[in-house]
Amino acid sequence: MSAALFHMIAGAPEPVGPFSHATEAEGWVFITGQMPTYPGSPEAAIPEGIAAQTHLVIDNLAQVLAGLGLDLRDVLRVGAYLTHFEEDYPVFNRLYGEYFAAGRLPARTCIGVTALARGARVEIDLIARRPSIAPSYAQRRGQVRAP
Repeated sequence: MSAALFHMIAGAPEPVGPFSHATEAEGWVFITGQMPTYPGSPEAAIPEGIAAQTHLVIDNLAQVLAGLGLDLRDVLRVGAYLTHFEEDYPVFNRLYGEYFAAGRLPARTCIGVTALARGARVEIDLIARRPSIAPSYAQRRGQVRAP
């Protein structure tokens, strides 16, 4: 097993606590939950409402992924956390769905929580996999030989 990597991405939003933007091992990339904060302006007020916050959070996640040479197509799992679950879930789902192709929706858990840092309404974390590392299902099942 190769050593774990701990990534801080230049230009990505500053973490709101003592953690890396992402960690990586064996081609698996774990992206820390992103908040609706602005890169380069960590003390700026976060936008109002679930729509603006969702877009900003996903933009921040995309920026971290890009800093690692990845994008949303490499995401396999999403964890989403909403403080106003009943009120925000329908809008969040609609906006979230705009970022992923219909046939390539990551596995996802969406949880209602009592509070998030900075008074945010949404936080999202990701698990991605580097395409050059991940064997296909057929390869894992022994139906196709790996090159």
